Amino acid sequence: MVDICVEVWLYGPLARYGGSDGDVFAQMTAQLPEMSTVQDLLAHLGLPTEERGITFINGNLSAMPGLQPDLGHVLSDGDRVSFFHLKSMWPFQYRHDVSAVAEFSEAMQMREDGGIRSLYET
Repeated sequence: MVDICVEVWLYGPLARYGGSDGDVFAQMTAQLPEMSTVQDLLAHLGLPTEERGITFINGNLSAMPGLQPDLGHVLSDGDRVSFFHLKSMWPFQYRHDVSAVAEFSEAMQMREDGGIRSLYET
Protein backbone atom coordinates (compact mmCIF):
# COMPACT_ATOMS: atom_id res chain seq x y z
CA MET A 1 0.00 0.00 0.00
CA VAL A 2 1.27 3.48 -0.89
CA ASP A 3 1.97 5.89 1.96
CA ILE A 4 0.85 9.50 2.19
CA CYS A 5 2.53 12.33 4.08
CA VAL A 6 0.36 14.70 6.10
CA GLU A 7 1.69 17.94 7.58
CA VAL A 8 0.41 18.24 11.16
CA TRP A 9 0.30 21.34 13.35
CA LEU A 10 -0.60 20.96 17.03
CA TYR A 11 -1.32 24.07 19.10
CA GLY A 12 -1.31 24.72 22.83
CA PRO A 13 -1.07 21.71 25.15
CA LEU A 14 -1.64 19.43 22.12
CA ALA A 15 1.95 20.20 21.06
CA ARG A 16 3.10 17.35 23.32
CA TYR A 17 1.57 14.89 20.83
CA GLY A 18 3.98 16.24 18.24
CA GLY A 19 7.05 15.77 20.41
CA SER A 20 7.28 19.31 21.74
CA ASP A 21 8.23 19.83 25.38
CA GLY A 22 6.56 23.25 25.31
CA ASP A 23 2.91 24.17 25.03
CA VAL A 24 2.95 26.66 22.18
CA PHE A 25 2.95 24.52 19.02
CA ALA A 26 4.52 21.55 17.29
CA GLN A 27 4.85 20.86 13.57
CA MET A 28 5.52 17.41 12.18
CA THR A 29 4.94 15.17 9.19
CA ALA A 30 2.95 11.97 9.63
CA GLN A 31 3.42 9.12 7.20
CA LEU A 32 0.21 7.09 6.93
CA PRO A 33 -1.19 4.41 4.62
CA GLU A 34 -3.19 5.65 1.66
CA MET A 35 -6.93 6.11 2.45
CA SER A 36 -6.17 7.00 6.08
CA THR A 37 -8.75 9.12 7.88
CA VAL A 38 -8.60 11.83 10.52
CA GLN A 39 -9.36 9.10 13.06
CA ASP A 40 -6.32 7.15 11.80
CA LEU A 41 -4.18 10.29 12.15
CA LEU A 42 -5.38 10.84 15.71
CA ALA A 43 -4.53 7.20 16.55
CA HIS A 44 -1.09 7.63 14.95
CA LEU A 45 -0.47 10.68 17.15
CA GLY A 46 -1.96 9.05 20.26
CA LEU A 47 -4.25 12.08 20.50
CA PRO A 48 -7.71 11.39 21.98
CA THR A 49 -10.30 13.14 19.82
CA GLU A 50 -11.93 14.56 22.97
CA GLU A 51 -8.82 16.67 23.62
CA ARG A 52 -9.00 18.58 20.37
CA GLY A 53 -11.07 21.64 19.73
CA ILE A 54 -11.14 23.50 16.44
CA THR A 55 -9.59 21.53 13.57
CA PHE A 56 -8.73 22.63 10.04
CA ILE A 57 -7.83 20.50 7.03
CA ASN A 58 -6.08 22.54 4.34
CA GLY A 59 -7.54 25.71 5.88
CA ASN A 60 -11.10 24.33 5.87
CA LEU A 61 -12.92 23.93 9.16
CA SER A 62 -13.51 20.25 9.94
CA ALA A 63 -14.33 20.09 13.67
CA MET A 64 -15.21 22.16 16.71
CA PRO A 65 -15.59 21.20 20.38
CA GLY A 66 -18.46 18.74 20.62
CA LEU A 67 -18.92 18.56 16.84
CA GLN A 68 -16.40 16.28 15.17
CA PRO A 69 -17.91 14.91 11.95
CA ASP A 70 -14.46 14.70 10.32
CA LEU A 71 -13.31 11.41 11.88
CA GLY A 72 -14.07 9.52 8.65
CA HIS A 73 -12.61 12.21 6.37
CA VAL A 74 -10.07 10.56 4.06
CA LEU A 75 -6.76 12.39 3.98
CA SER A 76 -4.65 12.89 0.87
CA ASP A 77 -0.92 13.15 0.33
CA GLY A 78 0.23 16.66 1.15
CA ASP A 79 -2.77 17.60 3.31
CA ARG A 80 -2.17 20.02 6.18
CA VAL A 81 -4.11 19.34 9.38
CA SER A 82 -4.15 21.80 12.28
CA PHE A 83 -5.40 20.73 15.71
CA PHE A 84 -6.18 23.39 18.32
CA HIS A 85 -6.66 22.73 22.01
CA LEU A 86 -10.16 22.93 23.54
CA LYS A 87 -9.32 26.23 25.21
CA SER A 88 -8.30 27.88 21.95
CA MET A 89 -10.79 30.52 20.99
CA TRP A 90 -12.01 31.47 17.57
CA PRO A 91 -14.09 34.65 17.25
CA PHE A 92 -17.77 33.81 16.88
CA GLN A 93 -18.28 36.14 13.92
CA TYR A 94 -15.87 34.08 11.80
CA ARG A 95 -17.69 30.79 12.34
CA HIS A 96 -20.36 31.39 9.72
CA ASP A 97 -19.62 31.26 6.01
CA VAL A 98 -16.19 29.79 6.76
CA SER A 99 -14.81 27.29 4.27
CA ALA A 100 -15.39 23.81 5.66
CA VAL A 101 -14.90 20.19 4.66
CA ALA A 102 -18.05 18.52 3.31
CA GLU A 103 -18.61 16.42 6.45
CA PHE A 104 -18.65 19.51 8.67
CA SER A 105 -20.98 21.48 6.37
CA GLU A 106 -23.40 18.55 6.19
CA ALA A 107 -23.38 18.12 9.98
CA MET A 108 -24.18 21.81 10.46
CA GLN A 109 -27.05 21.70 7.95
CA MET A 110 -28.57 18.70 9.74
CA ARG A 111 -28.66 20.48 13.10
CA GLU A 112 -32.01 21.88 14.17
CA ASP A 113 -30.34 25.13 15.29
CA GLY A 114 -28.29 25.45 12.10
CA GLY A 115 -25.15 25.53 14.22
CA ILE A 116 -25.79 28.99 15.63
CA ARG A 117 -24.43 28.54 19.14
CA SER A 118 -21.19 28.84 21.05
CA LEU A 119 -21.10 25.29 22.46
CA TYR A 120 -21.77 22.17 20.42
CA GLU A 121 -22.92 18.86 21.83
CA THR A 122 -23.06 15.56 19.97
